[in-house]
Amino acid sequence: MTETHILNVQGMTCGHCARAVTEAIRAEDSTAEVTVDLQGKTVRATTSLPRQRIAELVTEEGYTVAA
Repeated sequence: MTETHILNVQGMTCGHCARAVTEAIRAEDSTAEVTVDLQGKTVRATTSLPRQRIAELVTEEGYTVAA
């Protein structure tokens, strides 16, 4: 089942940050739709992955996911 998750993420400042997060999520779900809003500090992912796994992937890339 596909769901849309919106995570507040601290530390993303540039296109490289957005690409790293997007690629990390798509590495586990190649059909995921990922949108990164650098100004709004959010990651929106429509995916079959659970929210917790998305948060783990973002954290593994070096960013902080707010509660």
